[in-house]
Amino acid sequence: MILIVDDKPAYILFLQQLLESHGFSVDTAQSKQEALKKAIRNRYALIILDLEMLDMDGVELFEKLHDCSITKDIPIIFLLAQNQDRLLIEQESASGGIDYVLKPVDTEILMLKVKIFHRIHKQTLALKAVQENLLAEIDGRKSAQLALQEKANHLRLILESLPLIAFTVNQDGKIDFVNKNWFKFAATEQDYPACPPGDPSVEEILKTHILEGRGVEMEIRILPLGSELYRYHLLRIVPIEEHHLITHWVGTFTDIDDQKHIEQKKDEFLSIASHELKTPLTSMRGYVQLLDRSLPSVQNTTTYKYMNRVQDQLDKLSSLVADLLDISKMDNGKLKIHYHRFDLDALIDSVIEIMHQTHENRALHIERMGNRLDSLVLGDEVRIEQVLINLMNNAIKYSPDSDRIIVHTESNKQEVKVSIQDFGIGVPTKNQAPIFDKFYRVEETSVRFQGLGLYISAEIIRQHRGTYGMESQLGVGSTFYFTLALIENSIYQ
Repeated sequence: MILIVDDKPAYILFLQQLLESHGFSVDTAQSKQEALKKAIRNRYALIILDLEMLDMDGVELFEKLHDCSITKDIPIIFLLAQNQDRLLIEQESASGGIDYVLKPVDTEILMLKVKIFHRIHKQTLALKAVQENLLAEIDGRKSAQLALQEKANHLRLILESLPLIAFTVNQDGKIDFVNKNWFKFAATEQDYPACPPGDPSVEEILKTHILEGRGVEMEIRILPLGSELYRYHLLRIVPIEEHHLITHWVGTFTDIDDQKHIEQKKDEFLSIASHELKTPLTSMRGYVQLLDRSLPSVQNTTTYKYMNRVQDQLDKLSSLVADLLDISKMDNGKLKIHYHRFDLDALIDSVIEIMHQTHENRALHIERMGNRLDSLVLGDEVRIEQVLINLMNNAIKYSPDSDRIIVHTESNKQEVKVSIQDFGIGVPTKNQAPIFDKFYRVEETSVRFQGLGLYISAEIIRQHRGTYGMESQLGVGSTFYFTLALIENSIYQ
């Protein structure tokens, strides 16, 4: 908006019409007091001031406007008579923001100067807006840096209080914080805990995973200062993100050496126990068979029933020993997988027949659903049969009030999926995730789940590079499934 200051109404009207015809908004004042009040209240782009007014000299008004912090930057165009002294005006105009037009006013010259000042005003406002935005951004960044520093200090306090080794790494892979436990394994903050010769170093692990932008969770052996024995630790490194960008990494070393030794002793015990049990079991089975042959061939005698029960218990014990032997082999990396092409469809039909034969006392209804498989798979047929038997036995065992089981098969170009569905007791949601863990047991239902068969099955599928899982609803039933790659997609072909 442009303010016109003149004590002659006719001249104000002339200038007002001229400016408005060019699209400018106009305000007017006919006295010095009115002009000062309006200039303070409004942010004018320009003031057009008649230098010769009755109540006050135009230069005096200019000086008052110039002395006021609110109005000092408003540009002014003076209207001068031909005979008026221009020296002061010319001196002020040299510093910018002041100009003059002689009367009678040449409208073209006046409008040219008005447009220049108006454009400068717009540019000034834009620059101020940019400056304000920059200042706001600077303040925002300062606040963000302070907040980030507070978070970093809080994190370091937490890491310092942990009873394990903790450290942080910046974006460049340089360690910028370690807690006091670090110095039990390294002399300085920039030294890394030593690993055994031949093992990847901590520095190599850090750089590799930071470069790839992914976290770390792995077992590693590091050497305490002043010791000759390396200790097992679980190394975890996770990224810290700000606005979807990784700004830092936090790492910990958790001492698991004692736990590893306990697990090793347990594995050794399982291996020894399962092997030692195998020999007497074989002998017991042989003696039971000899005793069975020597008994009268009358199946309804009490002795015959007792012999069958002994045989059943020996079969269960033999199965348990076999499972323990498999677990021992898995833990020691000695479980061998013999790959060859085989017909999974035929194997499923064979296992269903085995289930009918081994559960003659139950009227089982095992249904095949889904597509029949027209492609061979590459794997260990004996071990996959073991998985199918485990899952079907599991379905039968935990469905005491239902004899229906569905075996569903489906395939695509990459893999085949086999699902075993029962209509039994189901598994509580909180127990589903760890149900494939070794020795895991669910005891919250009327039937106790035991984890040997599922753990072994999961490990066999893992070694085939397949996937496995379960879906279950308490009181409705469970579905256990696994996938295997078809031959053209198998990594072992």
